[in-house]
Amino acid sequence: MNPLGVQAAPSKLRVLHWHVHGSWSTAFVQGGHTYLLPVGTDSQGHRHGSRPAAWDWPDSAVEVPIEELRDAAPDVVVLQRPEELDLVERHLGRRPGVDLPAVYVEHNTPRGDVPLTRHPLADRNDVLLVHVSDFNDLMWDSGRAPTAVVPHGVLDPGHRYTGELDRAAVVVNEPLRRGRITGTDLLPRLARGAGLDVFGMGVDGLAAGLGLGPTGLIPGGLREIGDLPQGRLHGEMARRRVYLHTARWTSLGLSLIEAMALGMPVVSLATTEAVVAVPPDAGVLATRVDDLVTALAGLVAEPERATAMGKCARGVALAEFGLDAFLSRWDRLLAEVTR
Repeated sequence: MNPLGVQAAPSKLRVLHWHVHGSWSTAFVQGGHTYLLPVGTDSQGHRHGSRPAAWDWPDSAVEVPIEELRDAAPDVVVLQRPEELDLVERHLGRRPGVDLPAVYVEHNTPRGDVPLTRHPLADRNDVLLVHVSDFNDLMWDSGRAPTAVVPHGVLDPGHRYTGELDRAAVVVNEPLRRGRITGTDLLPRLARGAGLDVFGMGVDGLAAGLGLGPTGLIPGGLREIGDLPQGRLHGEMARRRVYLHTARWTSLGLSLIEAMALGMPVVSLATTEAVVAVPPDAGVLATRVDDLVTALAGLVAEPERATAMGKCARGVALAEFGLDAFLSRWDRLLAEVTR
C-alpha cells in the first residue's frame, strides 16, 4: 500500500493524537488541521500529557479533557503506542481502523529477537503502520499491516552555528537508564577526543555513574548541562564545535537532524538510519570507536573544516527533513485513510 502517492490535499481534519514525542509532535501539529490532545487523568489512573512547556505549539493544537474525547468527534486518530488502541475504544466508543480511521506511527527500532520481532499491529490490516525511517520499515516484521514511511520533519531553527566552544554537544534523554542502547558506555572513551557537554532529561549524576568523578578524569571531561527549553537548547548546541551522536539502536534521533539544521558537523556511530541521513561531507560516521575519537579531535582542532561540514549538514537537513515536505506527506496520507 502506498498512500503517499495520493495527490489530492485533504480537507481540514480533526486529528486525535497523544503528546508522546515532543520534537516529532512539534513538527506534526504545524499542519493545517486541528490537533486534539487528550489531557488529564482517566478513571483507570492513566495520566495524559498536555501541551509541552519547552516547545512553541500553534493554537490549532487543542487540549481536550480525556472524559470529553467522545464529544470532540475526531475524524482520524494517529496512534503511537499499543495501549492507545484500547484508550480510543474506551473513551470514544469507537474502534481504531473499524469505526474510526487510524494510522499508527512507529517511532522506535524493534526490540527482542531482531530481525524477527513482530510489530504489535502485525496481525491487523485495518490500521496503516507508518514508520519514521526506511531502516525501521526494514527491521520490523510488520506482518499483514499495510505500511508506509514518512521520514522525520523539523522546524528550521536557523543557521545558528558558531562553534566557539571547542567541545562536543551530546543530546540524550535518561542516558544511565538506557545505557548501551544510547551508547552511554562509550562516552568515557569518546571524551578522549573532545570534552563532552551532555544535554537532555535525566543526565544528573552521569559523570559519576560512568566512573568519571564530579569533574571528569579525562582531558576536557564530561559536563552535565541538563534539559533546556528547545530555543535555548539549540543556541547552546550551536556554540559547540561538533555534534556527537552515540545511539547504537534507536530510531533516527530528531536531535541529530536538528543539530545538522543548526549547521553543526556530525560525528556519529554508523548505525541504523544515520548512515543514510549523514553524508560524508556533513560528518564522520564509523563503528570503530578510535576512529570517532580521532574525528572529534580533528574537528575540534580544525574549526574551518568543521564550519564547512556544518554548512553541508544544514543543506542536507533542510532538503531531506524540511517541514514542508513532512507536512505534505502527512496531508496526502491522511487524505487516503479518511476518504
